[in-house]
Order: sequence, then C-alpha cells, then structure tokens
Amino acid sequence: MILVFGKTGQVARELQMLTDIVALDRSQADLKDPQACADVIKQYEPIAVINAAAYTGVDEAESEEELANLINGAAPGAMAKVCAELNIPFVHTSTDYVFEGTGETAWRATDQTNPQNAYGRSKQKGEEAIKSSGATYAILRTSWVVSAHGNNFVKTMLHLLKTRESLTVVDDQIGGPTPARDIAKACVEIAHQLINAPSKSGIYHLSGTPDVSWYSFANAIFEQVGRETIALPIPTSEYSTPAKRPLNSRLDCNSTESIFNILRPSWREGLENILRDLEKENETA
Repeated sequence: MILVFGKTGQVARELQMLTDIVALDRSQADLKDPQACADVIKQYEPIAVINAAAYTGVDEAESEEELANLINGAAPGAMAKVCAELNIPFVHTSTDYVFEGTGETAWRATDQTNPQNAYGRSKQKGEEAIKSSGATYAILRTSWVVSAHGNNFVKTMLHLLKTRESLTVVDDQIGGPTPARDIAKACVEIAHQLINAPSKSGIYHLSGTPDVSWYSFANAIFEQVGRETIALPIPTSEYSTPAKRPLNSRLDCNSTESIFNILRPSWREGLENILRDLEKENETA
C-alpha cells in the first residue's frame, strides 16, 4: 500500500483512481502539524509515501508566507525523515516556481534555484528539507497542472466561455500544461522503482509537451470545445498579481525519461480526456 497525503487536490484525486492507494485528508493528517504527519506514516506502515498535498495559493502566500513554509517546507521534511527511519521511498511534488523564471531555455533539474515569490520559496524549503532527511526520495517538479478537478486554467477558461465573447490571456509566459493524471501515474511508477533502486533518488521534472503560452493553450481549449470565443494576447505587465509569475516555466524532462522511462505527456491528449471527464460529470449531475 502506498500512503498519499492529500485527498481533494488535482493530483491526489487522480492518485485515488489508481490501485493500492490510501489517501489522507486534512482531518487525518493536517500539514500544519508536521509531527502528526510523521506519526501517521508510522501508523500505516506503507511501502512508500507520496506527498500530493500543499499550500497552493500563490498570491495568498505573499501575505501568509509563514503558513506556506510550514505546509510546504516543514511538513514534507518531517514526512521524509520518517520515511528514512522506515527505509521506504518518499515521492514529493514540487514546482517550476523554485526557479527565477527568466530566459528561454528549459530548466534542468540540476539548475540553481532562485524563487521569485513566497510560494516558490516555501516549495524550495520543502525540497531542501527532503534532500537533507536521509530518505530515498524523488522530488518531481511540474508545472501548469490541469484536470477535471479543482481549480485550474482549463476549468477557468470553460467557465469564462459561458459569459464572454472575448477575453485577454497572457502570451509571454511559456510552459508545459501537465495533466494531473499523468503526474499521478508518474508518482506511483517512481515510488515502485525507488523501492528496488534507491540509487535513483534525486530531483526530476515532468511537464506536458509541447511548451506553449497561456494564450496558445486557451485557444487550444476553445478549439477543442468548438467555441468561437476570441482570446486576445496581452503581456504579463498588463496582468497584475500580488505574486510575481515566471515568464519561463519550461522544464527539461530528459532525466525523468532516461532514469524512469517516463515520457513527457501530451497535453493535447490530456485535454481531450479532461473535457471528456467533465462532460461525463455534467451528464450525471
């Protein structure tokens, strides 16, 4: 059995559709209490642990950085330490926000981190805590997560389609939209491989292909649903947010492919699956 922290998030929801998974919600393991998270791992005695829970409010973290650090930094560190004690692997989802987000070259897992906002700094703290824990681990950085669950860009665009004939979308932020389902499958595959090959411990990247701008991704969504809503491109400078967003979210995923034989997922295929899932939900609602 693989123990998963998180139950309602996008990746956590997808993980629960896979086999041999026990997912914990906030009432069972509150990441604001790192020791409680550590204790629950000992209670379940899993073969591996996946942390798919996080403080994800990028803008909110600017005013709640201490809380973000607790949930994204201290809690994963506590989990990893217990995994080291139990000699079981720990898989943790992280983000491209740990990088400074400049340039046009895809970020490699070995590149220097330099987060530009509070959320990125909190995720960096988690990475550092895991690396120093002594555990067999995989930190899987990803970007632009989308699914039929929770709040994400695809669902936001579909919601806006109901009321807008045109809308503006940022065109100078580039990255790879990543289906949560593919992240979930990768986390489980990596966990199983780490059981047999602890030497594969390290930091890895997984993002959807091909890299696009938010503007291009929006147009792909509109095309898939057959709507004529017009998306107008704007620069990030015209879209003000409390937290600074990276312009370059490209991730180099070569090591994930070479070490784990996990390929970059096609976000177009993932988008088709997401729209199909949402249509099924609407039919049963």
